[in-house]
Amino acid sequence: MDTFPQLLLHNAKTRPERAAVREKCRGIWQTVTWRALADEVRVLAAGLSAAGVQRGDHVGLLGENRPRLFAAMAAVQWLGGVVVPLFADTTAAEIAGPIQSAKIGVVFAENQEQVDKLLAAMPLCPTIRHIIYDDDIGMRHYRQSHVQAYDALLAQGRDGMAQVAAKLDAELARGSAQDPAALFFTSGTTGPARGVVHAHGALIDRARAAVAIDSLTEEDASVAYLPPAWIAQHMFAYALPMVAGSCVCCPESSETMLNDMREMGPTVFLAPPRVLEALLTQVSIRINNTGGFKRNLYDHYMALAQRVGPQTLAGESVDLSDSLAYSLGNALMYGPLRDVMGMGRLRVAYSAGEATGPDLLLFYRAMGINLKQLYGSTETGLFVTAQSKGQVKPGAVGAAAPGVELAFGPEREVLVRSPGLFLGYHDDVQGTQRATNADGWFHTGDAGWLDEDGQLHIVDRVQDVGALKDGTLFAPKVVENKLKFSPYINEVVAFGNGRDHVCVFVDIDAEAVGNWADKQGLTYTGFADLTTLDAVYGLIGEVIATANAAMAQDPQLAHAQIHRFLLLQKRLEPDDGELTRMRKVRRDVVSSRFASLVQALYDGSPMGHVDAEVRYADGSVGTISADIKIRDAKTFAVQTRKKAA
Repeated sequence: MDTFPQLLLHNAKTRPERAAVREKCRGIWQTVTWRALADEVRVLAAGLSAAGVQRGDHVGLLGENRPRLFAAMAAVQWLGGVVVPLFADTTAAEIAGPIQSAKIGVVFAENQEQVDKLLAAMPLCPTIRHIIYDDDIGMRHYRQSHVQAYDALLAQGRDGMAQVAAKLDAELARGSAQDPAALFFTSGTTGPARGVVHAHGALIDRARAAVAIDSLTEEDASVAYLPPAWIAQHMFAYALPMVAGSCVCCPESSETMLNDMREMGPTVFLAPPRVLEALLTQVSIRINNTGGFKRNLYDHYMALAQRVGPQTLAGESVDLSDSLAYSLGNALMYGPLRDVMGMGRLRVAYSAGEATGPDLLLFYRAMGINLKQLYGSTETGLFVTAQSKGQVKPGAVGAAAPGVELAFGPEREVLVRSPGLFLGYHDDVQGTQRATNADGWFHTGDAGWLDEDGQLHIVDRVQDVGALKDGTLFAPKVVENKLKFSPYINEVVAFGNGRDHVCVFVDIDAEAVGNWADKQGLTYTGFADLTTLDAVYGLIGEVIATANAAMAQDPQLAHAQIHRFLLLQKRLEPDDGELTRMRKVRRDVVSSRFASLVQALYDGSPMGHVDAEVRYADGSVGTISADIKIRDAKTFAVQTRKKAA
């Protein structure tokens, strides 16, 4: 069981009738068993062989999580091919880069939208010779010879099975742990996206480590709703189920996600912080829309949960009165909230992708959700550190996972040595050598430190960590997370390196702030108008003042309080290049595009002006020109700790 197809056949033999994948389609849940999945993969591999796919070929995957996407991955790997998951929301121009880099010849496309995107990109991508689509809606009049239905490829595989059966068996047996399995393109937060090549053995090793840490079994079920091109989703939707024999569930759409979550009842859940923040915002909006009694009940029990919930979840002893009160709160408040969010059956939830604010982590743990942080990167196979039961610390990302070694380089850069490390960057030997030294240590680019319990704390990206003029450490992510816990704030970009003080751009949450504005009787015509209201500036000013008050109590953050802020009149968007496809801020892009606003924040101006290019939903490009208000934030005197007598 060194490769994923070998694991697939093992599951088909040992648990043939257990669910491998469940998908909600047209309102009905449909189940694919391990036996059925293995049978389909073998036939699909035969069809791909007839289409010319050979060992070492790169095959693209363009679409959302679907059973046939997982089948396609296993079929490609059966033949010794390398799967290349691509972000489904990219434009035709964006997708050309990865296809050119990997020299992709065959692409599995989910539907007409993705097929059209590939056809538009083909003049730039001459290597594409075959497009295989799943959903046939709208595809009736497509007559291109290189565009083929998934079902037609399966039929080809069945018809030619007798001729290739021996070859399939030989390729399956030939597969080894050292074979390349997948090529993932990094999100490009700090520079151009790079192709990261992983072997079967590395991904399987990290999946086995995760199974051991949290005792995952075939009884577990996870949900696949994040981009398949993100390695974390690949691990939880493909690698972990293959290793544990568990089931992965695919919701019908992003719009039905919450309802589908309640129906599927996952026991394992993965979410980047932005998803957890969005769920918290939805909860806050619902509570704000309820009557006074329910709101007071929520406030009372959430205050109790913040105080005793994490200890209760960790199995620590609490006062009998608090224990009884928390049990009552679980029946009246926490349990129903978990059910609303589809988390009623969760055994464990993970946050990954970037640092999770301590307040956000504590909120979910206070509600009885066993949320833990994972730390890793595309190059490290995700599972570098893990938080074990009873060892969850806000602000820490856990101790080294099984098989992982940690060290620190200059500027406290975290170095990693692990069986889960990548094979290298695709067609970039020099880049690989710069990232991994001769002793096998990978340079993560993250600054961090180990505490007395051996738990790793990540400060920020090394290139983003700096200092104010007075020498105070400035890590923008720490400041930003203080604000992003608020349901009224969608994104924050903090500035301060080499400056006298910290200033921030705020991208408000349109739904939460709009709901608040409606209750205040405020009138506005849209998002941009909403961000100009003095009352909204006052609302965000209160959020910043609360964060500043908390930072004033922390000796490490007291001098990094926010002094000035503005509200952006446009959302930060991936299509405009300001965010990655995983919705991480591209600081260099934001700083460059809004340089005039940064200057206005620091020269004392009451207003800033910006002219910025934006891309609309139809693909057209326009320019926004706006004058933006700038406001001073309330700051607090630094609290000094008195020495003991």
